[in-house]
Amino acid sequence: MNEELRVQEIQLSNGPVLVFGGVYSNLPALEKMMEIAAQLHIPSGNIICTGDIVGYCAEPESCVQRIREWGIHSIAGNVEIQLRNREEDCGCNFDEGSRCDTFSRKWYPYAQSQLSEDSIQWMLSLPHHLRFQYGKKRGYVLHGSFFNPSEFVFRSTPWDQKRGNFEAAKADIVLAGHCGLPFHHEQDGLLWLNAGVIGMPANDGTTRVWYAVLDMREHEVMYRHLSYEYDHESAASGMEQHKLPREYSETLRTGLWDNCEILPEEETREQGRKIVLSH
Repeated sequence: MNEELRVQEIQLSNGPVLVFGGVYSNLPALEKMMEIAAQLHIPSGNIICTGDIVGYCAEPESCVQRIREWGIHSIAGNVEIQLRNREEDCGCNFDEGSRCDTFSRKWYPYAQSQLSEDSIQWMLSLPHHLRFQYGKKRGYVLHGSFFNPSEFVFRSTPWDQKRGNFEAAKADIVLAGHCGLPFHHEQDGLLWLNAGVIGMPANDGTTRVWYAVLDMREHEVMYRHLSYEYDHESAASGMEQHKLPREYSETLRTGLWDNCEILPEEETREQGRKIVLSH
């Protein structure tokens, strides 16, 4: 994953900005997200995907093509980076023999087998990061962290560790992905916002999936964490038809992750507790 960092400048209007990530090849969840964006009257030029369009679920090619047709802004998540580089794994650096490692040995080769060469070539065009101005705030979009797209950054991750990302990005707002959980962390006038993912539930015992909306109010940037339900049974059934890990299809139904291997202690304790976010 040693690539030269590509940062793309994007222009956003002052209207609402929709942010989501982690489609994870879940077409029913993506189609619902597109419906919500239309209902909110948010144009494609004000929609940002934080990467990992491809992942655990059954329809990687269809999801890539829908994102392309939609015309939104997207970065490459670690999965897209690995796929476009023809690598043999998803690049998450799971401990060898762990449950996540075992599952990735099933879904990642499946995704490789389903993607067209056209989709791989499109992935090669995706930047690693995005930079934007929103009102008076300098915004920056990354996947895991500024320094490593596969780094897991959570709400409990120390602020000093996050601060280095703001400094490197020269940003006031960081929009991040990868960890799978929605959260925000504000300090010293800086905002780290993870919209969560739409392809898998957030380990809180509900089947909801998460996104975020930024907006401007009297020149101040506001944000809201939002969630929605979708046809998760269709997504789960599709995974089982293609013999993808049943543990992940069950997660779509139960809202609980099969394991908490990647989670810090604080987030592990929250498993099964319904997420309530103040913004």
